[in-house]
Amino acid sequence: MTEERVLRPVPISGFPEWLPEARLVELSWIDRIRRTFERYGYASIETPSVESLDALLQKGETSKEIYTLRRLQADEDDDSDARLGLHFDLTVPVARYVAQHFNELDFPFKRYQIQRVWRGERPQEGRFREFTQCDIDVINVDQVPLHFDAEIPRVVHEILTALDIGAFRIRINNRKVLQGFYEGLGIKDPIATIRIADKIDKIGPDGVAAMLSEELGLDDDQVRACLDLTQIHTTDASFVDAVRELGVTSPLLDEGLGELAFVMDELADLPHGDVEADLSIARGLDYYTGTVYEGKLVDFPSYPSVFAGGRYDDLAGTFIRRRLPGIGISIGLTRLFAKLLAEGRIHIGPKTPTQVLVALPGDERRAEAVRTAATLRRRGLNVETYHQADKLAKQIRYASRKQIPYVWFPPFRDDADHEVKDLHTGEQHPADPATWHP
Repeated sequence: MTEERVLRPVPISGFPEWLPEARLVELSWIDRIRRTFERYGYASIETPSVESLDALLQKGETSKEIYTLRRLQADEDDDSDARLGLHFDLTVPVARYVAQHFNELDFPFKRYQIQRVWRGERPQEGRFREFTQCDIDVINVDQVPLHFDAEIPRVVHEILTALDIGAFRIRINNRKVLQGFYEGLGIKDPIATIRIADKIDKIGPDGVAAMLSEELGLDDDQVRACLDLTQIHTTDASFVDAVRELGVTSPLLDEGLGELAFVMDELADLPHGDVEADLSIARGLDYYTGTVYEGKLVDFPSYPSVFAGGRYDDLAGTFIRRRLPGIGISIGLTRLFAKLLAEGRIHIGPKTPTQVLVALPGDERRAEAVRTAATLRRRGLNVETYHQADKLAKQIRYASRKQIPYVWFPPFRDDADHEVKDLHTGEQHPADPATWHP
């Protein structure tokens, strides 16, 4: 008889998982995020975990990050799954969704999604292969009013303030500013320049300068102007004058400066310093065409962005012969939560959602314990019945270890009273399961 091989349990790199007490906090965050999205009129949708590879590859340079789908036992000539991949963000899925349900939706279509996504990149701090994103998008026919460019960061500001994550900064730019500035400099490939400029946080100004010179053939004056633009950071619309002082002009630049100034003015009531016009923000994905956002934790400046997004002119139009522009933003819930958890910035509470543990005085009183628990649950409480007739001291220790705040003692005999013990204060008193409130 051969021994079964015992697998050693090991974590899978890039696929985070939390203990129950941390997961409860994460779920409370998701609930708060969801409620805030809905207060602004965003409706929930959920799309499949997979999309066609044709759709996933339509925009941006993401092919190296996509996980494809194939059955382990697929026949050699069976390629039915070969053109499917796990979605790497929620923007492409919502574009396909809107096109597919175009005749059933009302526009502007305001949607939110809270789902997991997958990216095949090297795991490191802040970068995971599986993670949860919380997205909102507005998609409309022909034109999305500029009002939404300001509403979307306001929603995120409200959420992160309520979650009490510490200081954060919303950095805003406009791709038209970048593209128009580069065109005004006479750069032949503005989009490639944007992709390189987007790397400034990773490789620094010197690295960007080298790439602009070596890969795109920019001269010293062009490189210097590109770097000067990235140094403009203001908390109001004064960035317009700073750009003008660089002496570059183009119609697209004027349009982008006007749009960015509008957004900054609309957000001027938020606390000073929380919102910044940062002309180094580029967002590398090709589908962004206007306003772009990135959000950073002030206390951890080298940590990757915890939310990001922007405006896209016709992503959904890839699937349908209608112009369907949109604007959206995504909160990287896993990235944000993981960092604050690791830094001890998240208050971890109980290890269970149970509010009341109904003790079991003896097997002969099990029916009474079950009835008591059912009564409390009907009144909206989370209630657990202890699993066996142990000594009461052991049952109380169980509740204490799990940080269950109350232990309920059903009557030991028919003529006795129910009692409840508050484990925080140590007080114990008679109680009626039909009327008691914690």
